[in-house]
Amino acid sequence: MKLLVVLSRMPYPLEKGDKLRAYHLVKRLAKRHEIYLFCLSDQPTKPADEEHLRSFCKHLEVVHIPRWRILLRMFTAFFSRLPFQVSYFHHRHAQRAMDRVIESFRPDHVLCQLVRTTEYVRHRYALGKTIDYMDTLSKGMERRAENASFPVRYFFKTETRRLIHYENLMFDLFDHQAIISAQDRDLLYHPRRDEVAVVPNGVDTDYFTPRETVKTHDLLFTGNMNYPPNIDSVLFLVHRVLPLVHAQRPGTSVLIAGVDPDQRVRELATRDPHVTVSGWVKDIRDSYASARIFVAPMQIGTGLQNKLLEAMAMGMPCVTSDLANNAVGAAPNEAILIGHEPEEYAAHILHLLDNTDERKRLAHNALQFVHHAFDWDRAAERLDRLMFPEGQSGEVQ
Repeated sequence: MKLLVVLSRMPYPLEKGDKLRAYHLVKRLAKRHEIYLFCLSDQPTKPADEEHLRSFCKHLEVVHIPRWRILLRMFTAFFSRLPFQVSYFHHRHAQRAMDRVIESFRPDHVLCQLVRTTEYVRHRYALGKTIDYMDTLSKGMERRAENASFPVRYFFKTETRRLIHYENLMFDLFDHQAIISAQDRDLLYHPRRDEVAVVPNGVDTDYFTPRETVKTHDLLFTGNMNYPPNIDSVLFLVHRVLPLVHAQRPGTSVLIAGVDPDQRVRELATRDPHVTVSGWVKDIRDSYASARIFVAPMQIGTGLQNKLLEAMAMGMPCVTSDLANNAVGAAPNEAILIGHEPEEYAAHILHLLDNTDERKRLAHNALQFVHHAFDWDRAAERLDRLMFPEGQSGEVQ
């Protein structure tokens, strides 16, 4: 079958969660279908990265969005009912490119990742369409509004209302809907949200495997470090948890690894000699292997935390929040430890640092859990069956 996949970013290299999900799902769907990958990009792209995608996608088009177009679109978005992040990605020149692709490729089905991309095909009523919400953007925006100061709070609340309306509208305009976790499905405001198919992420357990190396750091956090929930998480860890740990273990060190660290994150390393902010690393596995414990005290945000799956697959004991683990589903105290207040996080960290056997037990159970529960092949198969019911899907090449 001919499948048109529409993404708000080129899904390679793999430094962000939406890219990771799109890359692994599209790569597997390409074994069954002729893929036309249509990507928007507000950043320069490398020819080598595009060639990599062409190695498994038969067609690739990357539409670049200049900064001036984005600024103009953001200004006009104030007078629109569209969510700002939909307006950010929707442009006339890109729409014309999309229309040309549809007319020439004549897809049997269209898969849109995130509501950011759905505006391009919302009026194509004759086309079969699936939206992968990925996570519930409206709820993530609503949570950010709770702790924001005026006038930022007003903007977040406005965006929340727009997103709720738009997510519900796209639900009705698309034939099928998918989302990353049952937790995110239940956060949608649509009355028929139970119909949304849960398609979880996987983890590449051939790539992320345990390593026996010298540990140079005690604690680790990884992620896209200009993403607000990740910024909030490391600020919570360093400002509220780490002082409690240092009261009993003064030399405890933290590594924060991930692309594009925000200034507030970079400043953490200048104020505390026990905090290292590495920025982008060529091989994130080196960061996982260098630390004893993975700590992700996520307080806001939605979706599935790939960082937790990767850390588990690398054989690391993990400490996180209920918010993050509700999407993962690991057994508390068996495969993962859950913190609520800073004191509880600090107690978990101190216990694990003092107890090698407990670190090994938790890491072993986490590794077994992630191998059993998260598989990209099964996720792609579930999405394939959603888009193409039995008897319509193509054969594996």
